[in-house]
Amino acid sequence: MNKSTKIVKGIIFCIVGAAIVLSIIWSTMYLWNWLVPDLFNGPVINIWQTVGLLLLSRILFGRWSRGCKPGFAPRPWRHYTKERWANMSAEDQEKFKQKLKDKWCYKEQNTQAANSGTSNG
Repeated sequence: MNKSTKIVKGIIFCIVGAAIVLSIIWSTMYLWNWLVPDLFNGPVINIWQTVGLLLLSRILFGRWSRGCKPGFAPRPWRHYTKERWANMSAEDQEKFKQKLKDKWCYKEQNTQAANSGTSNG
C-alpha cells in the first residue's frame, strides 16, 4: 500500500469514527431532552452537558477496556483456578459448588422458604 492510500483510509476512518461518536452524543441528548423534562421535571441539556453525562456514566458504570470478549480482557486468575480445580477431589468440588450456590443462588432459597411457609400441610 502506498502512502496516499494509507492517508485516505485514515481520513475515512476518522470521519466514520467521528460520525459514530456524534451519533451517540446526539441520540443521548435527544432521548434525555425527550424523556427527562416531561417525566421528572428535569433540565433540558445541551451538547456539552451530554458529553459530560456520557463521560460520567462511563466512569461510574462502564469499563475503559474493550469489554468481556474472550481474548481481550485479561484473566490472570483463570490458570490458577483451573489448576486448583484439577487438584480437588470430587468431594471437595461438590463442597465448593454448594458453597457457591449458598452464596449466590439466593433466589432458590427464597422461593423454597416462601413455598414452605405457605403450605397448608
